[in-house]
Amino acid sequence: MIQMRILITGGAGFIGSNFVHYLLEKHPTIDIVVFDKLTYAGRKENLRDVWGRITFLKGDITIRGEVAIAAEDCDYIVNFAAETHVDRSILEAGTFVLTDVLGVYNLLETARELKTSKFVQISTDEVYGHILNGSFKETDRLNPRNPYSASKAGGELLCRAYFETYGLPVIVTRSSNNYGPYQHPEKLIPKTIINALLGKPIPIYGTGKNVRDWLYVEDNCAALDLVLQKGDAGEIYNIGANHELENIQVVKTVLKLTQKPESLIRFVEDRLGHDLRYSLDTEKIRRLGWKRETEFEEGIKKTVDWYRDNAEWWKPVVEREQIDFHKERR
Repeated sequence: MIQMRILITGGAGFIGSNFVHYLLEKHPTIDIVVFDKLTYAGRKENLRDVWGRITFLKGDITIRGEVAIAAEDCDYIVNFAAETHVDRSILEAGTFVLTDVLGVYNLLETARELKTSKFVQISTDEVYGHILNGSFKETDRLNPRNPYSASKAGGELLCRAYFETYGLPVIVTRSSNNYGPYQHPEKLIPKTIINALLGKPIPIYGTGKNVRDWLYVEDNCAALDLVLQKGDAGEIYNIGANHELENIQVVKTVLKLTQKPESLIRFVEDRLGHDLRYSLDTEKIRRLGWKRETEFEEGIKKTVDWYRDNAEWWKPVVEREQIDFHKERR
């Protein structure tokens, strides 16, 4: 990657912070500006080992003036900033519309005014809804089934409009479920790991038969790096591991790695509108030159080891937020 200045919004969150680490490792001379509101899911601790190598600005993408200041002199913008938790969206949908739609609008307007070279919008496989057979292609219709995925779809459609209307070089990526270091403890895999380490009950929605495609976060970062360099404006790229597992299989794998009994599993009332299965056709991103490098067995072991070795990272979060570990979140 040539020398550039890149704005990473939401860069203190889970995938965003991993992307910052990835870029600095692969492109040591890159100039990174991280813009983050530092909500419960975004933490400076996620960037502590690279703090001296980035420019950090605290701010909110729903405030246009703050976005303009952050994006000044940046060649690229990659937008991770979003409200992402399905359960929270069911309880407070308005917050998701503000961040995931209005926030995207502010970024797009700023990018248009500054003539940004490339704008990458990080989206999700959930905009398709669920699929019982086969896999979604980028050309399939959107059918979001909860306020979170609907807000992400709205942001995507704005991106498409800015490409078609103004010629803004926008790219959208839709990734499957990511897992790995720095993921907030309310998500399924970190919650399961932490509960197992603490010997606490592990909740699973419904029967645990819901299927997800699990992508190790570093593999997603590699795909995003490739899209930045070689992706075509106006395109959408699915990013998935093509490794589908039922939630119950994931939980049992974690229990095995932590040497805890399956008796810790507790089946709880299913979530409203719980999607049954996600599956992505990833031929397009693979044609660009990407392939999954991390098998689930390797990635989940690395993830369990990280949470075991970094209790000082997750314990304050659990204690401060008093997370209800009898409820599962996506």
